[in-house]
Amino acid sequence: GLHRVLAFLAWALLVFSAARPQWLGEPEDIPRSGRDLLLAVDTSGSMGIEDMQIGNRAADRFSTVQIIAGDFIERRAGDRVGLILFGSRAYLLTPLTFDLKTVARQLDESAIGLAGRETAIGDAVGLAVKRLLERPQDQRVLILLTDGVSNAGELDPQKAIELAVANKVRIYTVGIGAEAVNVDSLFGSRTINPSADLDVAMLTSMAESTGGKFFRARDTAELAGIYREINQLEPVADKAETLRPVDELYAVPLAAAMLVAALGLLLPWLRERGARVAIPS
Repeated sequence: GLHRVLAFLAWALLVFSAARPQWLGEPEDIPRSGRDLLLAVDTSGSMGIEDMQIGNRAADRFSTVQIIAGDFIERRAGDRVGLILFGSRAYLLTPLTFDLKTVARQLDESAIGLAGRETAIGDAVGLAVKRLLERPQDQRVLILLTDGVSNAGELDPQKAIELAVANKVRIYTVGIGAEAVNVDSLFGSRTINPSADLDVAMLTSMAESTGGKFFRARDTAELAGIYREINQLEPVADKAETLRPVDELYAVPLAAAMLVAALGLLLPWLRERGARVAIPS
């Protein structure tokens, strides 16, 4: 009778619930966790020297960095990337994020002198180490780009190197600026070295001590090649993983089984009550 039907239905619902039915949502791409990469860019006054070229026109050092580094940033899919600007002081413009377009835009909207006109290399490294401390040790990378010598800030570059070594931060240093430019004067044309102040020895020591590498960018082509090489030395994460959100539905048939079982238990009582009502008083 009805009691047997309810018992069978409750059993079938329990079996269906035990099978753990699920609802699969639409596939979603999520980035794999790659490196935590900070880009520290010099915005001191000397970055305005026009000894580079973009296409066939003269360009200052900072504009060149904005174009080439911006392209580099947008290619780091799967990495968290952040941006530090440094001049007389250093500050974090963009915290580590997967939103690479925002980082590239922040660099593009930056300007020479934004952090002061001098060069606080030690402070830039110290700030980067502080921001990378909470990240996994094998993923901490800093790319530091400058055209001069450290002449400002509170942290000595050598102390900054020791701090980076102690905290497993790998540093790639890039020295930017031409080595020979012709200038006209009252005594005729002469050749000068606009990068005479570049502290190659310190930048080399900083890179090699931390397991990175020092690069020299004398022109736009060299700078672009450097970023390509860094991409090879620090390859981006694998392609994004695909995730399909899963909603567990077992609770629905389980609740239905409990209701049917309760109805089956109440059925004799309902029948008896119905019979009492039917008997005339």
